[in-house]
Amino acid sequence: MGTPIPTPPAVPFLGHVNTIDKDLPIRSLNLLARQYGEIYELNVLGKCDKRIFANSYALQNELSDEKRFLKKIGKNLDEVRNASGDGLFTAKVPGEQNWYLAHRLLMPCFSAANVYGMTDDMMDIISQLVLKWERFGAKGIIDPSADFTRVTLDAISLCAMSYRLNSFYREDLHPFAIAMGDFLIESGRRANRPAIVQSMMSATNAKYEEDQRILGKLVDEILDDHRAHPPEKQDILSVMLNGRDKETGLGLSDDNIKRNLLTFLIAGHETTSGMLTFTVYYLLKNPEAMRKLREEIETKIGDRPMTAQDVNKLPYLLAVMRESLRLGPTAPARTVMPFEDTTIGGKYFVEKGTSIIINTFNAHRDPAVWGEDAEKFRPERMLDGKFEALPPNAWQPFGFGMRGCIGRPFAWQEAQLALVTVLQRFDLVMHDPTYELELKQTLTIKPHNFLIHALPRKNAPRLFALPSARLRQGAGEPEGRRAPSATVAPGAAALQPLYVLYGSNTGNSESFAQRLASDAPAHGFRASIGTLDSASAHPPTDGPLVIVTASFEGQPADNAAHFFEWLTNVQGDAFSGIKYAVFGCGNRDWVKTYQRVPTAIDETLQAHGATRLVERGEGDAGGAEFFEAFDNWEKALWEKLSEAYATTGNAEATGLDVKIVSPGTARAEVLRQKDTALGTVVVNELLTSPNAPAKRHIEFALPEGMTYRAGDYLAILPVNPERIVRRALARFGLSAEQEIELSAGGPTSLPVNKPVSVSAILGGYVELSQPATTRDLDTLLKAKNSDASTKALQNLSANYAENVFKRRLSVLDILEENRDIDLPLSAFLQMLPSMRIRQYSISSSPLWNAQHVTLTISVIDAPAISGRSEPFLGVASTYLAGLRAGDKVQLSVRASTAAFHPPTDLSVPLVMICAGSGLAPMRGFLQERAMQKQAGREVAKSLLFFGCRSPREDFLYGEKELKEWSDLGIVDVRPAFSRSTGDSEGCRHVQDRVLHDKTDVVRAFLKDGKFFVCGANKVAAGVKEVLVEIIRETRHLDDAAALTTFDEIMNGRYATDIFE
Repeated sequence: MGTPIPTPPAVPFLGHVNTIDKDLPIRSLNLLARQYGEIYELNVLGKCDKRIFANSYALQNELSDEKRFLKKIGKNLDEVRNASGDGLFTAKVPGEQNWYLAHRLLMPCFSAANVYGMTDDMMDIISQLVLKWERFGAKGIIDPSADFTRVTLDAISLCAMSYRLNSFYREDLHPFAIAMGDFLIESGRRANRPAIVQSMMSATNAKYEEDQRILGKLVDEILDDHRAHPPEKQDILSVMLNGRDKETGLGLSDDNIKRNLLTFLIAGHETTSGMLTFTVYYLLKNPEAMRKLREEIETKIGDRPMTAQDVNKLPYLLAVMRESLRLGPTAPARTVMPFEDTTIGGKYFVEKGTSIIINTFNAHRDPAVWGEDAEKFRPERMLDGKFEALPPNAWQPFGFGMRGCIGRPFAWQEAQLALVTVLQRFDLVMHDPTYELELKQTLTIKPHNFLIHALPRKNAPRLFALPSARLRQGAGEPEGRRAPSATVAPGAAALQPLYVLYGSNTGNSESFAQRLASDAPAHGFRASIGTLDSASAHPPTDGPLVIVTASFEGQPADNAAHFFEWLTNVQGDAFSGIKYAVFGCGNRDWVKTYQRVPTAIDETLQAHGATRLVERGEGDAGGAEFFEAFDNWEKALWEKLSEAYATTGNAEATGLDVKIVSPGTARAEVLRQKDTALGTVVVNELLTSPNAPAKRHIEFALPEGMTYRAGDYLAILPVNPERIVRRALARFGLSAEQEIELSAGGPTSLPVNKPVSVSAILGGYVELSQPATTRDLDTLLKAKNSDASTKALQNLSANYAENVFKRRLSVLDILEENRDIDLPLSAFLQMLPSMRIRQYSISSSPLWNAQHVTLTISVIDAPAISGRSEPFLGVASTYLAGLRAGDKVQLSVRASTAAFHPPTDLSVPLVMICAGSGLAPMRGFLQERAMQKQAGREVAKSLLFFGCRSPREDFLYGEKELKEWSDLGIVDVRPAFSRSTGDSEGCRHVQDRVLHDKTDVVRAFLKDGKFFVCGANKVAAGVKEVLVEIIRETRHLDDAAALTTFDEIMNGRYATDIFE
């Protein structure tokens, strides 16, 4: 009978009905593919509904043999037949002969010549999209999926039926599009719902019938209009009405015409709108591809409208579209069945008529065809003959064979016209620079919650500021619907323009940029602030550019990636006449890439004609002089700007005004984000004994639609500990219940022009514990002081690194120690940086639970090095430690670097080295491999080197999960106990254990093992030192040669995640 097909555990009678996500089935199916491999079986409603899922290229290729397998109308499409009947897409062949008749009649309508003839009508609809986006302007927030739906629905209606739907003249989507989406979603749900349950859902059933009525009503209207007013030019509907089959002499019946009209309206727009949205997403996430495509468009077409003669003449555009459809096949699966009992994959027996779902989404990512970088968007894999050289049936976004998409030439031309026109007219920017792909599924898939800005190219320059992360967006309005503001300086039109551009992920560079923009009026400048991406290709020229940006492992920030790609490829004196200054944020822990991006921006601007105002500044976020470095650079910058532009200062022109508007009798409702976007705490438990520093395990239910991979981060927006907030309130003599209203003369991250409780401001909008800067000390010295406080401040300034930074003295600490400093609340708030997000490595795998994540965190509660009697509390860890089940938390998933994920090849062993809460990502890796092993797959045994205090105090997960996974055979755990070395082969630190077990480390390396290190900088440095020592010993090299060899042999095999 062959090899049994693996299957997950099932519920009696219901089978695997609860295994599949009802809203996003493709996510469940792909997670099961990751767990079970190339094939698995589900019984959705018990054994009466057996479905086999094929996930590899090899099986997709085999199942594309039309001599053995036939397209099957599966449960989902069977429900869609309630509306589309025997239309081309849902007809049951060979039984329903109408399919053959319609196919022969309509296939010639989609010839190259006929589709070329539709170009003008396509461009007519595309021009309506362009007009809408131009009217929205740079600040308008656009849902590209919705607008591409308008384009493709209107285009198929006009081109195929000579009927105008005028979707761009409606505020909402056309009722047909709304009803269609709801109908397709419900059809999918009905396919996995027991009949007895379905019969009791009266309201759902009524809505389903109403949706079908709306769909049918439009079809009737189009048909009636066409008969009453036949178009001069023959269209596809004309062929349906009047055509006769050459073989039989028959025409289509009215009923079949309606079925096929509906099929074209659904299939003719839904997939193409998804393809366009996926393509825009992947281009925005890959600036190099965007640049190359723009260059091709500008070289081959320029500013003129694209014509039919240009179609299929742009090789890079075709490669981009093919690669987008590889990673985002809008029809992500298709169903076939064998004509006879057969064996597939050489070993799996399948009975005649059994449903086999080809998971195209997963097969398009098979490393056997696409390589280890299969998840990466790389159009070059489709260029220079590589696409034509692909193995047969490797790329199947349009289905296959006799039942493949009849409208493929139409969609292919329409997408080219739309993409070229949009990129000619607009620069596109993501509304949330940190957005990672979320999917929405009806009959097809497309990006969900994906929002952009379209910046008209003819009106450049145009800057706008976006928060560096979705979590940092402001209060009050729902996320995704607020237009950002860049220029904030009312009444300052006479001042010299100044443009402050930033590239920021975590908020440091953004905070520095906001500070510069806020201070500008005091120095005689009118500041505009924006992301670097908003100035891509169109930098302002009527004022100096001040750039504050960061490097992240040598890469630009999310909101600076397109600017950086464009900048590093300019030619000639592109920046002649521009004056600029650059300050770079970085971290010396990444020695090879420290300040790479700011340095490149600075040198490139000067090399291509720009004039540098001051020497590039740089700040090491891990060093004591980070804020001091910016303070010093900023001081020199303002001096140079005032000299270069002959401006005069006005200290009263800037600042933050605070007005108390409530005595505190009512609480202000301050909402940062809609509740539906919040995660929910499920579990929060202590992992350590009372004798060890606290470490906690926290489980969150993610917001709907949010996904993650093992190795990713969870970004948290915390609030300050209540104790610190109360200290600040007491220092300024305020009640927690008092409300204030802020107004600002420049850009600010604080909520302005509305009442907000003072405790909300101090708790959630500013950093109260960050060390004071030298600029802060200068501000305090300028305040009204006594002789004693003046002397104290001068002593702190005299040796800032030792007296302030090393002791982590905050502004609040200094104000409490010197109570006679007379500082108003407005000045205090203006001194403080805005609240930063914190990133934590996720310690779970989506194979365990796709909707939940866990964190493994260290709680910072230690004696204050400032000398205060109260312990120092970590802002984020204290916030997280205090959460309880049911609490709502503002969070989002951040993708880690591509290297910090477990390899898809399960035969590759992992060598994981970590200490303390650095175990977090390693736990996720091991949890994933344990799930894969339990699904019956072969998994290589990995090595886990883990450093902690003692097996009885903080051996995290040691007695349960690590032991279970060791018994399962997926990992060999090698601990290093710093306070119980007798239990760890005499090894005190994790790097000691690595050296002790070097034979096993070398053995894993020779088996192509991949190395992952997570921990503090000292841990990472110690581990690298030991690994270099092992190389030196085993290869008999000197120190320098061993280090060089380490860099060579570990390239692509050694990934680190360093935290403080």
